[in-house]
Amino acid sequence: MTDTTHIPTEEPEPVKTGMDIGDILKILPHRYPFLLIDRVIELERMKSIVALKNVTITEPFFQGHFPGKPIMPGVLIVEAIAQAGGLLLLTEVPNRDEMLMVFTGIEKARFRRPVVPGDQLRIEVVVKAWRTTAARLEGKAYVDGKVACEATVTCRLVPRTMNREGQLSEGSSSES
Repeated sequence: MTDTTHIPTEEPEPVKTGMDIGDILKILPHRYPFLLIDRVIELERMKSIVALKNVTITEPFFQGHFPGKPIMPGVLIVEAIAQAGGLLLLTEVPNRDEMLMVFTGIEKARFRRPVVPGDQLRIEVVVKAWRTTAARLEGKAYVDGKVACEATVTCRLVPRTMNREGQLSEGSSSES
């Protein structure tokens, strides 16, 4: 019998399938009152994400939309879909502190039912196309198992130092 040494192979780090608000804040640049994701309950790397948004009467937009009949603005539901998708994509970007994921398009947006205080949005986003700097995502937001909103969004990864014309700002470098 020979004496052999077993060298264990290094196991890859497990992919986190859920995130709490602390994890989300480390990845998304959004902050109150514009952060529209409270928790991630499922995440399949580069494929899909399921996030939650608890809608409360204290949301600042309810003051004016609409007094006496509070309804979450549809554009903010689409933004929540985009934030969930951005969260999914930014988990794969090693230098995400230097980058922003910005909207480049919204297609096929449909609003099926109002979202009101006390509702919980379940936001499901699936990647349809993903390149290094751009993506197309299909998202649906549900309340009590019924579709409240659906939309296809496109986004692009840009340096945080980019100016309004899409150029890197003076004094910044495109090198990482």
